[in-house]
Amino acid sequence: MDIHINNLRIFAHTGGKPFDPNKPIFVLIHGAGTDHTFWGLQTRYFSHHGYSVLAIDLPGHGRSEGVPIDSIEETALWLWKVLDQVSYRNVILAGHSMGSLIALEAASKRPDDTDALILVGVAERVAVHSDLLAAAKKNDSTAFDMITDWGFGQKSHLGGHQSPGLWMLGGGRALLAECSAGVLDSDLSACHSYIGAIEASKKISCPTLLLLGDKDRMTPPKMSVPLKENLRISETKVLSDVGHMIMIEKPNETIDVMDEFLRRALS
Repeated sequence: MDIHINNLRIFAHTGGKPFDPNKPIFVLIHGAGTDHTFWGLQTRYFSHHGYSVLAIDLPGHGRSEGVPIDSIEETALWLWKVLDQVSYRNVILAGHSMGSLIALEAASKRPDDTDALILVGVAERVAVHSDLLAAAKKNDSTAFDMITDWGFGQKSHLGGHQSPGLWMLGGGRALLAECSAGVLDSDLSACHSYIGAIEASKKISCPTLLLLGDKDRMTPPKMSVPLKENLRISETKVLSDVGHMIMIEKPNETIDVMDEFLRRALS
């Protein structure tokens, strides 16, 4: 599905179903250097189970035109401009990593328009290592290696893709390598610079799920505790033997946890 804003085409994957504004609208936001395909299995499932899904490619990512936005706050404002182009009542926002910060910030800006919030691989502060920032700034491919090595849990390094013959780490690295020059640098810099998560969490009134991986070395579960302490209605689920790439490493478990949470949150 294409959405046009400021004469630019923004792509949102709907999971193979036509967009229906009369269903609950479920917005999925990807992380740094990736695109809507990171949410592939979740997009497909929820679009066939009662939701209108919009897995959005951020500007300059995937099939969306434009250049990356270099701040979390501005990306959150941009997201609402995109959603204002479609007919909707309220939305469910979900994000992974950088996307979780965008979802958090967006929900804080328009809490009355947000029915539920899902933060996957989130932390109160996403401080990016200086070596990774330097590699991304030079568009050095070692940045992709660092993210893949640190992002996936140890069990995923040994295999475990749901589809026999496919390589989880190789697929993740290939997706990162597809992003245009400057995109990963912009994304990581936006994450590193963002310090508004605590203040944003204080403004959110909807039910919120923090979905984490116990082996996450990029956003360890303990780094989400300050957010939970400030969110009005929240619950935390930590998946076992999972790194930072939670919905890739444990797609079915991710779907189950999200589905059960939304049944409670929207009832």
